[in-house]
Amino acid sequence: MALSASDLPAMFSLLTNSLSGDESVRKPAEAALSQSEARPGFCSCLMEVITAKDLAPHVDVRLMASVYFKNSINRYWRHRRDSSGISNEEKLYLRQKLLSHFGEENYQIAQMLAVLVSKIARIDYPREWPELFSVLAQKLQSADILSSHRIFLTLFRTLKELSTKRLISDQKNFAEISARFFDYSWHLWQTDVQTLLHGFSTLTQSYNSNTLEQHHDDLYLTCERWLLCLKIIRQLIVSGFPSDAKCVQEVRPVMEVSPMLLNAIQSFLPYYSSFQKGHPKFLDFLKRACTKLMKVLIALQGRHPYSFSDKCVLPTVVDFCLQKITDPDPDVLSFEQFLIQCMVMIKSILECKEYKPSLTGQVMDENGVTLEQMKKNISGAVSGILTSLMTSERIIVLCNTLIRRYFVLTTSDLEEWYQNPESFHHEQDMVQWTEKLRPCAEALYIVLFENHSQLLGPVVVSILQEAMNGCPSSVTEITPGLLLKDAAYGAAAYVYYELSNYLSFKDWFNGALSLELSNDHPNMRIIHRKVALILGQWVSEIKEDTKRPVYCALIRLLQDKDLSVRLAACRSLCSHIEDASFSEGEFVDLLPICWDSSFRLIEEVQEFDSKVQVLNLISVLIGHVTEVIPFANKLVLFFQKVWEESSGECLLQIQLLIALKNFVVALGYQSPLCYNILLPVLQKGIDINSPDELNLLEDSMLLWEATLSQAPSMVPQLLAYFPCLVEILERSFDHLQVAVTIIEDYIILGGSEFLSMHASSVAKILDLVVGNVNDRGLLSTLPVIDILIQCFPTEVPQLISSALQKLIVICITGADDRDPSKATVKASSAAILARILVMNTNYLAHLTSEPSLLLLLQKSGVPIEENILLSLVDIWLDKVDNVSSVQRKTYGLALSIILTLRLPQVLVKLDQILSVCTTVILGGNDDLVEESRLVPM
Repeated sequence: MALSASDLPAMFSLLTNSLSGDESVRKPAEAALSQSEARPGFCSCLMEVITAKDLAPHVDVRLMASVYFKNSINRYWRHRRDSSGISNEEKLYLRQKLLSHFGEENYQIAQMLAVLVSKIARIDYPREWPELFSVLAQKLQSADILSSHRIFLTLFRTLKELSTKRLISDQKNFAEISARFFDYSWHLWQTDVQTLLHGFSTLTQSYNSNTLEQHHDDLYLTCERWLLCLKIIRQLIVSGFPSDAKCVQEVRPVMEVSPMLLNAIQSFLPYYSSFQKGHPKFLDFLKRACTKLMKVLIALQGRHPYSFSDKCVLPTVVDFCLQKITDPDPDVLSFEQFLIQCMVMIKSILECKEYKPSLTGQVMDENGVTLEQMKKNISGAVSGILTSLMTSERIIVLCNTLIRRYFVLTTSDLEEWYQNPESFHHEQDMVQWTEKLRPCAEALYIVLFENHSQLLGPVVVSILQEAMNGCPSSVTEITPGLLLKDAAYGAAAYVYYELSNYLSFKDWFNGALSLELSNDHPNMRIIHRKVALILGQWVSEIKEDTKRPVYCALIRLLQDKDLSVRLAACRSLCSHIEDASFSEGEFVDLLPICWDSSFRLIEEVQEFDSKVQVLNLISVLIGHVTEVIPFANKLVLFFQKVWEESSGECLLQIQLLIALKNFVVALGYQSPLCYNILLPVLQKGIDINSPDELNLLEDSMLLWEATLSQAPSMVPQLLAYFPCLVEILERSFDHLQVAVTIIEDYIILGGSEFLSMHASSVAKILDLVVGNVNDRGLLSTLPVIDILIQCFPTEVPQLISSALQKLIVICITGADDRDPSKATVKASSAAILARILVMNTNYLAHLTSEPSLLLLLQKSGVPIEENILLSLVDIWLDKVDNVSSVQRKTYGLALSIILTLRLPQVLVKLDQILSVCTTVILGGNDDLVEESRLVPM
């Protein structure tokens, strides 16, 4: 039954109750709303609740109504087979209602209404809603400031939604929208810029006036509308035109818009200091506006690099950004987000492959200039412009500025470090480079050095030398010289791969770095942390004669009093131990201190990332050093404690599982030493009913396999875990490869005891896998069947008769001439059946005469014209040259048994059978065939 206007009070009551903190009130309301979702008129009732003037104060209820409306669009707007959905009449009403409500005063509600329009437009535009944009354009002509803001909010949301549609027809529609709306949006944006600048000028002259409060509100609304208009312009240019990097077609709006955006930034920035004194709301807007303007310029350059390289755009943008980075006004220096965007812009330009000259020669086409030649011509021209802009002097100044100004730790940095060294380490170490000024400066510096290493190598060495001379290792006060040395050390660390041509690590280490560690003053943590970073970054440049002192230095840093220094040393130690040239002999006597320091560190750190980092070091140590057994008891206690403390932290538990696997492998046949911790952890990890199963299963399976492969004997607990493998494979074959190895381990390690206890589970797994996996999966499983038959030739064949029947069907059905994987599956399956004939002759004869097998063959469409056993003989003869030497011998033995049958059909094939048997006996081709398998075809 359809909902109508009379249901509005009940709908409002349900929405109100759905917000209640009382579960007994909320749950029935949510259930009633859920039942009403599919009823006709539900969305119309919600729309009335959202837009009713008398309900305006009930913002929370209206927001909840808009959420239900949005969910209904996702579920019922498209016609579905299992639901009648929303009728076309109701859709028409809702679309009209949405486009008539642009006077919403509450911003949150207005935002949700814009989202609703965008969600419907994604489905209905342009077929069912062709008038959408023309209605919006028409309403803009007569809208007041509030309404125009709401219309632009709706436009922005809708364009953003439509720009994500990737079909060619959708992109064509978006290009048409861009062509229609760009000029109007751009004209309005330019007009609003002048309005804003006039308003800002008035603001700076009227600090304490209350008469202009309404004017301020209107101006702020214009500011927000202007910002939305800017976002729309960005969307229209970025998504409304194909990238000129592909089509090499000039995008005119880029060249028109970019200079004006830059002018707007230059016009806004002077008000930055003025608004700091008394207009926090407009100061916040100014920050957002300037940052967004730079982001738009970056987006335009990234999407349309060739158009952006126009002589009226690229030179002015580069000049502006370089000037703001190297010589900013005092106010701008505190405007970090803006400086970050200037750095991102320069970095993007330096990295842009379209601006780099091609190193390949040009091949002239007699039919004219090709697309690639056009790109090369433009790239060459732009490269020349950049070379003239980025002079050697400018590059050196930029490099110096980045190191001397932006790399240097600030007072707030040092305070943050002092308050929480662990948090400081992770923020400096793992923060997204576009979020903080120093990481962004470091990223720009690295790119700058890569592009100009020959020019900047001596410059960086000179800064490094100056910093070391100006601040000896005996200094203890935090002076500008100490902070510059920290910055210079960082600069040398980040570009080790190029700087090694200008700086000898051995001399640097012996002459400076090692001396820094002799000063234990608390303030030296600044330098110690950077030394730890250098030792990790320069690992590839450290020669044999320097390894030992470097290892000793890192172990010393791992025992530092400051957590940030110790965590930096922890990461650098990982780099050294994982390095291909790691010298265990030079490190072995340091192991006891290293283990103890790592154990203490993981107890002291609090943050999740820190624990993972230390655990990774322990895991790497276990995996790369041979002296693990003497520390086994300590490691067992360590794993026990950390596992108990890691409850609910899946990522940490994954690292623990990896470390435990390395530990088990390192212990080898002495792995039972860790069973007290290992077996409970393993039991939890392979339990598919565990809440953490989704995250832990893969690594738990690998740990399970390592445990079995290293076990000296089977223990009851491991035997009891096998049924878990059935549950895992019943759910999916994602872990089939590891599961196969686990089964093999159980067969070999558990022997008769395993088979007697889990025979039905083995049969169930094989029946589940054979016939239900692809050729690759089957090829990995067949060795398990082969091993089972070898170990238990009497018991196993009848136990796995269902899987064996499927193998017979695989052998007899279908041609495999054009599919190597199917041919291999067929040959390997036939080898297993041959082995059964050799080791349990009577059973194969019984199996091939089973009615269930005949029925299975009929279902597979195989005509049964002769004895199945004789069909297998044909396969053995046909595949004998396509199998391994062991399988060939099995074929030969099976064929020799067939000869004893003295059947006429066998005698016809006597020459072939004797040929195979004599070849196997003589073994003349074994080595040749095995070698040929190593040669790629």
